[in-house]
Amino acid sequence: MKTQVNIIAVVDVIGALSVKTLLDGNLCMVDDSAFDSTHQGTADLVTVVKPGQVVSWTALALDLQTPVEIKNISFQPANGHNGAAASGPAMSTPGTANGEAHGQEESEGDKLDLDVWTGVVPHWMTPGVPYQYRLELQMYEGSNSVMSIDSPALMCQ
Repeated sequence: MKTQVNIIAVVDVIGALSVKTLLDGNLCMVDDSAFDSTHQGTADLVTVVKPGQVVSWTALALDLQTPVEIKNISFQPANGHNGAAASGPAMSTPGTANGEAHGQEESEGDKLDLDVWTGVVPHWMTPGVPYQYRLELQMYEGSNSVMSIDSPALMCQ
């Protein structure tokens, strides 16, 4: 079993800002899970994971002149749990010991200037149940620059 699963969110920033949505082909999500993740290449990606695995999210822009970064990742409550709540660098979620995702800036020497969000899959996740999360993306600046999508999920095998 791989100890880490990488999820990449590829964003057509110009398209998303033009129509004010991440839908309609403006967001493509893929992962490198060793298991059978579903809906690869769509905004409805369900990444199959194992408890204890590290999950790493990265956002990439199709238009290299308009930046995109992950603003926040938050999980919806499921099965009576608080959810695998994710938190950003300036935000914490009380009552979550595992499954928190934190933003990290890449070091100066890295090739790409990206924020990478990481978290650990908690052991209490019920196998076969998709745990949906909200992925909030920041594109450039302005009143319509933050968009979110609630359709991707993590699911334990």
